[in-house]
Amino acid sequence: MKQVVISGTGLYTPPFSISNEELVVCFNAYAEKSNADHAEAIAAGTATALELSSVAFIEKASGIKSRYVMEKEGILDPARMVSRIAERADDEISIQAEMAVAAARDALARAGRSAADIDMVLVACSNMQRAYPALAVEVQDALGIDGYGFDMNVACSSATFGIQQAVAAVQSGQARAVLVLNPEITSGHLNWRDRDSHFIFGDACTAIVVEAKETAVSAHKFEIIGTELKTRFSNAIRNNFGFLNRFDESGVGQADKLFRQQGRKVFKEVCPMAAEMIKATLAKAGVEVPQVRRYWLHQANLNMNLLIARLLLGRDAEPGEAPVILDSYANTSSAGSIIAFHKHQADLARGDLGVICSFGAGYSIGCVVLRKL
Repeated sequence: MKQVVISGTGLYTPPFSISNEELVVCFNAYAEKSNADHAEAIAAGTATALELSSVAFIEKASGIKSRYVMEKEGILDPARMVSRIAERADDEISIQAEMAVAAARDALARAGRSAADIDMVLVACSNMQRAYPALAVEVQDALGIDGYGFDMNVACSSATFGIQQAVAAVQSGQARAVLVLNPEITSGHLNWRDRDSHFIFGDACTAIVVEAKETAVSAHKFEIIGTELKTRFSNAIRNNFGFLNRFDESGVGQADKLFRQQGRKVFKEVCPMAAEMIKATLAKAGVEVPQVRRYWLHQANLNMNLLIARLLLGRDAEPGEAPVILDSYANTSSAGSIIAFHKHQADLARGDLGVICSFGAGYSIGCVVLRKL
């Protein structure tokens, strides 16, 4: 079987950051006005007062301190609480494709590759801005890549599932090299008026170059020595937005058309699933847990990652074993584990082992075992 490597990663970070303090000021202004507007109903017991948010609540619940977004003024306007981003004409590059192109160029440079070396472009993320044409084909055109491209969505596990698809394409000979892209504008599906989730998400885009080991020229190579994917249906994380919504006007604009989750249930069910999945993937690859130098985990919630590491290691993770980037990026869905990998790989020595693990809606879990070359 042909050996395959990740030869380069790239990252696009949006230009705007929102601190917890800024977010709380906006949310509380909205909540206070809503409570004042519905004061009589609240007093009569026919409506429930909105609870205020706080920096302490956010950081205790998630470990998040700030998040990057593509536009912040609209989000921080209590009367709006949605980004203001103008639609683009059909002959202009779309905003997600623009993010992907920036991250792709970063990854290609690190891999020592050009557009002429790529045969397949895969855009794998939680939320596409349109149904068709595929964003991957738009990015392919923008970069001048020959070959083919397609989109896929496995929620927060889209990147790891995308890596597996890339590995299969290289091993089968369908592609010499594959560009996997994860452009996440998660601020678009977040309900900024929901106290329990208004702080969770941020925007970013990551890129990964996957190619055959024998032809890779990069100084940043990681051999892929094992991959495993798993899905199990659950409604605990759900978003009902879709083109069929127009069939029933009563549902348009309702809260279920945005991100929602049963947080405690997700925590209870997903953490042990992720830990067991990592153990099983390592065992199949012939690797024991103590041999792993680093875990690049999905960046959804600090408490989840701490528990998963504890379940794996039988102890708390030491600094550097499971690096955290969600404090400044928040949950960037499929991009999170790849941001951690991108930012925390340079110090690894040849032969060091690591695991990329993502988990999220579906439920979906993907694991990729890597060896530094």
